[in-house]
Amino acid sequence: MLHLRIMSPAALTGEVVEILESDPAVSGLAVFRGNAVRPEGDVVLADLAREAANEVLDRLRATGLHHRGSIELQPVPTWMSLSGYLTELRTPGYSADAVIWADVTQRSYEETELNWTYLSFMTLATVLASIAIVVDSQILIIGAMVLGPEFGAIAALGVALVRHRLALFGRALATLVLGFTAGIAVTLTLVVVGRLVGWITVDAVTGDRPETAFIYTPDKWSFIVALIAAAAGVLSLTSSKSGALVGVFISVTTVPAAGNIALGLAFGVSSAIWGSTLQLVMNLAGMAIAGWATLALQDLVWSRVSPRRPRAEARARRRML
Repeated sequence: MLHLRIMSPAALTGEVVEILESDPAVSGLAVFRGNAVRPEGDVVLADLAREAANEVLDRLRATGLHHRGSIELQPVPTWMSLSGYLTELRTPGYSADAVIWADVTQRSYEETELNWTYLSFMTLATVLASIAIVVDSQILIIGAMVLGPEFGAIAALGVALVRHRLALFGRALATLVLGFTAGIAVTLTLVVVGRLVGWITVDAVTGDRPETAFIYTPDKWSFIVALIAAAAGVLSLTSSKSGALVGVFISVTTVPAAGNIALGLAFGVSSAIWGSTLQLVMNLAGMAIAGWATLALQDLVWSRVSPRRPRAEARARRRML
């Protein structure tokens, strides 16, 4: 169940209330006339089944409400309501499967901001990955994978393609390229310093590394894992279940490959540079493709749900008799 809060100019309130009151997916509705100060107007509250959020939001946006007021959605973690239960019965689909495109798109824009926080996490993750390679530690590699912030931008590529937002696609791509470039550049500087003081030797790059050799030796499984991880990650981001996202972070070799590129550049080891670059490109490409395909499939499936709403309502009424 979702809680809908609307700040509406008085001239639009009647149309907004009519949309919400006529929709069977709305289980509760309250209107506070004259309570909004900015914009001057009314406050409208409603309880909405998550499965019908896209359709209701589209109808509200068609009134121009989001230009003259505001529309806010909040998940309701716990609710007790017979009318809410019956509303969910007559709304097709399951709440965990519902993709709220307004939420997904907004989060994609937020995740692709090239800000200080993003660059800091990317740099720290890349540095940690290079240390993990030097000491040949899988535990540190996993830590670097979890610390890396790149998945949000990768998922945004798929969102941009499915929702036809070229500006978002360019922003996500730029954030990925500049983020990895910054992380590699800072790590390269620190590796050079470590080489000068004798902390890091060329053996760390060319020597036997049984625990971390997979970073610079990509194969078909690297691409397959990237596809599976991205599909799981997108499902986790778009549904109401996010527990699987950590598993995604520790499945793909993006940040570790960037750390190994920095080590290879510092010591001029071409095999490490090109092997890790190929690993990075394969993972990013696989994740982007799988993210797009998963979102496109969800969009296709969910577009078939709305026409079933009248039939679902009829079944719900029969269950109440």
